Amino acid sequence: MINAETKILAETERYAVWSSYEKGVDTVLYHLELGNVTYHFFPEEWEELVKLILAAVR
Repeated sequence: MINAETKILAETERYAVWSSYEKGVDTVLYHLELGNVTYHFFPEEWEELVKLILAAVR
């Protein structure tokens, strides 16, 4: 990734969650890797996804 500072937030053998600061758009993006598929989220989308997952766990 060009112009990005990355940080792994969590990972397992097959899955990973990481964030990157994108200088070009001046924001943090969150990335969810599920096998061969990677989803990219802006902060407000990421927060909504986290709320959804936490609700499902309850």
